[in-house]
Amino acid sequence: MPLSEGKNSSSITSAGNVKAEVFSSSASIEEMKAMAKRLRRHIITMTGKAGSGHPGGSLSAVEIVTALYFKRLRHKPLHPRWPDRDRFILSKGHAAPLLYATLAECGYFPVDKLITLRQLDSYLQGHTDRTTTPGVEMSAGALGQGLSFAIGVALAGRLNSQKYRVYVLLGDGECDEGQVWEGAMAAAHFKVDSLVAIVDNNGQQIDGWNRDVMNLDPFSKKWQAFGWHVIEVDGHNLVQLIEAFDQAKLIKGKPAVIIAHTIKGKGVSFMENNPDFHGKAPNAAEVELALKELQ
Repeated sequence: MPLSEGKNSSSITSAGNVKAEVFSSSASIEEMKAMAKRLRRHIITMTGKAGSGHPGGSLSAVEIVTALYFKRLRHKPLHPRWPDRDRFILSKGHAAPLLYATLAECGYFPVDKLITLRQLDSYLQGHTDRTTTPGVEMSAGALGQGLSFAIGVALAGRLNSQKYRVYVLLGDGECDEGQVWEGAMAAAHFKVDSLVAIVDNNGQQIDGWNRDVMNLDPFSKKWQAFGWHVIEVDGHNLVQLIEAFDQAKLIKGKPAVIIAHTIKGKGVSFMENNPDFHGKAPNAAEVELALKELQ
């Protein structure tokens, strides 16, 4: 299933790996939808095999990450530390299964390594580790830290006169954390316009619905009040996401945030809008049922 042709282009091989020098894809929307479904199957298989993990918030962000890695992010799978690469920071680090599946499909490491998720000695642990996993930019654990990290990466690029862009994916429940808003204030103050935050706004966190745990509304107005350019999209609409990334690139003098309205557990009927699957892996019967739905 080719994603693009020509110089400095990428293609998906029959094994599912992208082999590229500079990843620059001209994938069609239909090809990207097929990739999104493939990533969802990986997430289900990985977490089911591990018997632990976070499928709900991984599934909700699939289109966000697909639009970035297979359309807009400048990166070299064969050279993960290429200095001029765009940076993707996974702040909601428990969505590691999604990032691992994406990196494998891009060719950072073999797809067959995905089934080692959370196993001893595997480089695919429950939260990302930049020291062991090719393509991972930040070691994650405690929520709320990714935006601050991303600001530092963006400011480093400015100091070094580099033109890379920095994308950071936050969870909406993660935005309960005060450090997120300290970072939001700092990014606007320092006019970090190479930074794009994306919020996976699925309405839930580990303890239930955000509106019951810690109401975030009016969410977009909060970001606006902190000095950000705000874009709201359907987080499962690839066209809207790509257009949002393009719009964010045009914003000068302030950071941009894309609030992507999503459904937790998207793509698997019994997981959708079900808080139980925030941090619970599917059992064998649920894996079989989910994979049938994702055929």
